[in-house]
Amino acid sequence: MLSTLPFAAFLVDRRGRVAYTNPAAELLFGKTAGRSHGRVLIEVVPSVEFERLVNDGLGGTPSTRDVRIIERDGERILRVTVQPIGGDGVIAVALDRTELVSLERIRRDFVSNVSHELRTPLAAIKLMVETMLVAEDDADARTQFMPRVAAEVDRIVKLVEDLLAMARSESGRLVMRRERFDLTDVAAAVVDTFSHRAATGGVNLDLEAPEPVFVEADRDRLAQVAVNLVDNALRHTPSAGVVTVEVGREHEWALLRVRDTGVGIAHADLSHIFDRFYVADRSRSRGHSGTGLGLSIARNLVEAHGGTLVAESLLGRGATFTCRLPLVSATGESSTLRNVKVDLS
Repeated sequence: MLSTLPFAAFLVDRRGRVAYTNPAAELLFGKTAGRSHGRVLIEVVPSVEFERLVNDGLGGTPSTRDVRIIERDGERILRVTVQPIGGDGVIAVALDRTELVSLERIRRDFVSNVSHELRTPLAAIKLMVETMLVAEDDADARTQFMPRVAAEVDRIVKLVEDLLAMARSESGRLVMRRERFDLTDVAAAVVDTFSHRAATGGVNLDLEAPEPVFVEADRDRLAQVAVNLVDNALRHTPSAGVVTVEVGREHEWALLRVRDTGVGIAHADLSHIFDRFYVADRSRSRGHSGTGLGLSIARNLVEAHGGTLVAESLLGRGATFTCRLPLVSATGESSTLRNVKVDLS
C-alpha cells in the first residue's frame, strides 16, 4: 500500500532505523532503498526536527507538523505525519509543500503590494477632496488641489492597467498580432515619444541603429517593452546623464538594448528587479518610482516572443537592459498580419 502513495512514506522500526522507503521517498530524498534500509532516519532525512517527530511517535505520540529542511539549493518544506503502529515502530509520511508555500507567500505579498499601491493615492485624494469641501467656494483651493487629484487618479488608472497587462501575460494565453517589421521603427518612435521628457530633465536620449533589423512580432507589444525600458532608464538617470537606445544584431538574434548612465542597481537587487512590485530603492528614483510592474510585464512580453530580457548593472555606474528576439530575414516574403495565441504556461 505504501509503495503506491504519491508522497514519501517510511517505516521506522522500534530501534529508530529505516525498515522501508517507498519510491516517492527515494525520489524526494535521492536515496535508494539499499542506501536507506537499516540506517538511522537522520542519515536518510537530514533533519533533527523530522527525527524528533519520529522519536515522539516511537514513544506513542502521533503528530502532524511542517518541517523545514535546508538543502544545498535552498529550503524544502515538508508536511510530516507520524503515526505509531503498535510496538513495532511508526509510519512517517512526508508531503513536499515547498511550491505551495512559495505560491501562498507570493499571493500574500501580491495582495499586500496592491493594497499599499492603491492606499497611498486614495488617501491623498480623500484628504484633498475633504479640504476642498471644507473650503467650499475657495477658488485657490480648487486650483491647487484639482490637478493633484487628477494626477493621483491617473496613478490609480496606470496601476490597474499594469495589473490587467500582468494578468493577461501570466494567464497562459496571450493573443499576439505578428508581422515582419524593422525593429528600428519601433525604437525610433519610442525615442521620439520620450524626447521632450528627456530634454526637460536634462538627459541626453540617443538612438543608435546603424542598419535595419527585422523581426516577426507584435509591434504594439514590443513598443510596450521599449516604453517600459526607456521610462525606467529616464527615471533613474540624473540631469546631464545619457540614455542610449540601440538596435542591432547578434548571430540569430535581434537586439534592443537600453543603456543609461544613471544610479545603477545594487548587486543584491539585480536578481529581483523583474519580480512584481519590486522597487530596488524608491529614494534613488527621479520623481515617481512607478508601480514596480513595468519590468515584469516587459520580460513576460519578450519571453512570449521567444526571446529573453536581461539586466546588467553596477551601483552608481548605470544599467543596461538587453532584449533578444528571433531575427528574421528582410528578403523573405512578408508575413501576413494574423492572430496568434502564445502559450506562456
